[in-house]
Amino acid sequence: MKTFLAVGDCPVRNILSRLGDKWSLLVLISLSVNGILRFSDIQKSIGDISQRMLAVTLRSLEADGLVNRRAYAEVPPKVEYCLTKAGKELLPHIQNLVGWAVANRQDIMESRQKHQ
Repeated sequence: MKTFLAVGDCPVRNILSRLGDKWSLLVLISLSVNGILRFSDIQKSIGDISQRMLAVTLRSLEADGLVNRRAYAEVPPKVEYCLTKAGKELLPHIQNLVGWAVANRQDIMESRQKHQ
């Protein structure tokens, strides 16, 4: 039997838990669709994410090597975000998940209604 114990090297807990939060996939999709974006543009593209949560999410994605942050020495400061090579390699998997979600949304919503 395959187990998924809470150990540091378990890929299910360690990596997928980072991507399974409410905002990470939306940030990655936004950068995929829109290319290089500034912080405020990412926030506008998502709409209902707070500045604090976007900052936390971007830091996590940067720490995981999925997003690159580039700061320019200008006044006012200019910071841009883009996907890294690893982030781009992850995209087909995210796109498959998004496609599945779109294709099955109606059935899922109906099922949720039945179980309320």
